[in-house]
Formats: sequence, C-alpha cells, structure tokens
Amino acid sequence: MTFQAEWLRATLLATSLAFAITGPALADSAPDAFKVTDFLLDNGMEVVVIPDHRAPIVTHMVWYKIGSADEPPGKSGIAHFFEHLMFKATTHHAAGEFDRAISDIGGSNNAFTSYDYTAFHETVAPSALELMMSFEADRMRNLILTDDVIKTERDVILEERRSRIDNNPEAVLDEEVDATLWQNQPYRIPVIGWMQEMQQLNRTDATAFYDKYYRPNNAVLIVAGDVEPDTVRALAEKTYGKVARGPDLPPRIRPVEPEQNTKRTVTLSDARVSVPSFSTQWVVPSYHTGKPGEAEALDLLAEILGGGNRSRLYQALVVQQGIASSAGAFFQGTMLDDTNFTVYGAPRGDAKLADVEAAVDAEVARIVRDGVTPSELEKAKDRYVRSMIFARDKQDSMANIYGSTLATGGDVQDVQQWPDRIRTVTADQVKAVAARYLVLARSTTGYLLPQQQAGN
Repeated sequence: MTFQAEWLRATLLATSLAFAITGPALADSAPDAFKVTDFLLDNGMEVVVIPDHRAPIVTHMVWYKIGSADEPPGKSGIAHFFEHLMFKATTHHAAGEFDRAISDIGGSNNAFTSYDYTAFHETVAPSALELMMSFEADRMRNLILTDDVIKTERDVILEERRSRIDNNPEAVLDEEVDATLWQNQPYRIPVIGWMQEMQQLNRTDATAFYDKYYRPNNAVLIVAGDVEPDTVRALAEKTYGKVARGPDLPPRIRPVEPEQNTKRTVTLSDARVSVPSFSTQWVVPSYHTGKPGEAEALDLLAEILGGGNRSRLYQALVVQQGIASSAGAFFQGTMLDDTNFTVYGAPRGDAKLADVEAAVDAEVARIVRDGVTPSELEKAKDRYVRSMIFARDKQDSMANIYGSTLATGGDVQDVQQWPDRIRTVTADQVKAVAARYLVLARSTTGYLLPQQQAGN
C-alpha cells in the first residue's frame, strides 16, 4: 500500500502528456480489438475495458470516487487509513490471503489514495482475472473491522506520516504551501492527514466511511490488457454484479475557493537542506472546472514554459545562463475541483536563489506579455501526441488515465477527444490563460532554505 499525497505530481508527465491515448485520429484506424468499451452493471458500477493483446497480462483496477478532499471535518486521513484497512480480513478470506494469492501466481498489487479518489490495482495473467474480481468484490463489502485491527493499522499510518512527511523537509514545506495556497478548498489538508486527527481515528469512523463510500455505484472498474470485453462483462456480472447497490450519494460539492488577491510566502529553513529551492503556485481551473479550452491551454503552457529540457525555463536558466540546477513548470489538470499551476527552480554553483526566482518570473512575464510562437506551440502539441502513442506501451498507464478521468467527473469520450482539443488550442489562448492566471500578486511561493540562511 502506498500513501500518495503527491501522486499527481509524481506522475504528472506521464498522465498529462499521455492523457488520451486513443483519440479519434488514432481510434478510427485502430482495429476493433483495440477499441475501448464502457458499460454499467445493474448495481451502478461502471466498467471500462481497454484491450491490448500484445502480452498475456492484464491490469485490473477499482477506483472509488472518494478521496481525502471528501473527508468529514476533523477526520483528516480517514480515506488513506481506509485504503490500508481494505487489506485486512473479510468474512471469506483471512488477512493476507489476497496478497499471498497474487504472489503465488507471480502477479503484483498495490493501492493509492489521492485528493479525489482511492484506487486498488493488480497485474496478473488473464486466467487470474476472475480471481482478482472475486477478491475485490468480497472486500468491497465484507471487511471485518475490530478495535484491534483499527489500532494496529492506525499505528502503521502514524509511523508512515513520521517517516514520509515529518522526517522530510520538502514534504513538510509542501504541506505548509498547500495550506496557504488553498484558503477554503479541502485540497489544503494533506492526504495522509494531520497527526492530531489521525491519532483519533477509530472503528466508528472507519465503519461509517466504509458503509457510505465503498459501494459498487461509487466505483469504476478498469480492465486493461489481454482480455475481450464480453469476457470482462461476464466475469464482472458474476462477481461485482452480486454486490448490492448502495444508497445514491449526493453530488461531490465542496467549499469553493474565494477570490485570491494577495501574494503569500512560506519559508522553511532546515539543517538537512543543502541546496535551496523555491516554487510558486497559482490556483487555476482543472479539466473538470475550466471553460472550454482553458485546461488544454494550461497544459500546453506548462509544457512550453517548463515541461522538459526543450522548455523555455530549462533552456534559459540551465543551458544559457547556467544559474539553475533545475527549473520547470507543471499543471495538475486531472482534479475534481480547481487545481494549481506551479513553476520552480534551484540554483547552481555560486548563483543565488533570488537570481533563479527572478529569472523564472521574467520568463513567465515574457509569455504574459508576448505570448508563445506558433512554432513552439506546434512542437509542444507534437510532443503531446507522440507521448500519447508511446504511452500505449504500458497498460497500467492506460488504466490510470481512464480511471483518474472517470473518477474526477470525466468520461471515456473526454479521454478519446482530448488529442483533437489539444490540436485546436491557439497561441492566443495560451497567452490568455497565462495573463489571466499567472499573476504574481495572487501567487503563493514556498522557499526551502539551509539552516544558515534563516533570516536572510
């Protein structure tokens, strides 16, 4: 099991550049054997099948539309905590039996929690698909939650927080920046939870959370690999189809972020830091909340500004000026609510952090003022489309792309139509989103400094 508070950040390039693999331009010429199939079971569980017959393996994922941003006030960390509890005993299987069954057949499994969803996944031979479905359908409703189970696993997540967050200056700063960037939206609360609230999580909390959210009508099944849609449908009906539908959940309406009109900074100095760094973030629309074309333009803006070694920031600061060891930008587009756009950098050699930050700000201002050239926009689009094709080589990437999209308000058509929407973005649109959203007077900047720089 893995806590993934920064999961979208860590996988941003793969997800953003490969957000849609089978757009109309590709799907029209693809054989039927590779076309994506989408259907609903009678109990409301959505199923997506992504055939890929090049290797005899299959990736099986269950995505629950529940993440840390949906947690009740005062119960931070319950979504991630429950991810752990899903690996405990059920009325039909002892604790650890699921893991042993996967290991015995040479498969792999894991799970992750993010702000907007919790996902469980297994990669196995196609012959084991029914077994995976049977285990997942069982733990969807048949967990045995005792006080001893709760206490033991609560100790595990508390230690996870100490090792992954409290012992990591960068992670501590990330939490403080998020809590400052978001003034009202629950993305301000860490996925793993605040320590003082995690310590109070109990069996009553866990049972209520389980009964409310772990239902087939709040889940999406993604099956990618050496399978046929008809086979998946039959197996899904045989296993998941027997799980009773839960009560209909209300729309996922969360607190709305107020208009931001100040520049805020967060500074952390720590003796364990050897190289200073900074990041500046803005609240921007996601694919789910943006106006038509906005998120696509932000995606391309991030690619042109700081998406790799061909980007403006890398070329200007790392290659030409030689003042930065790293510099870039990213956009977390696949979120249920508004999201963030980030630029970052760290100095090299004798350069000062202030010099790197000023140079990054200058590149942002240049795009706001002058926009992007038609040539670099077309090259950015080409890189996206090529990456979409390359991403087809990994069936787990396909499953993640479709799963994260469907779990955050999108559908299969959104994924398939994405390449065409990217192709229609204009240079004027990229300039417009930069000018509208990348305003330093409404930004939040985090500084990670060595201890001796405190007070500088």
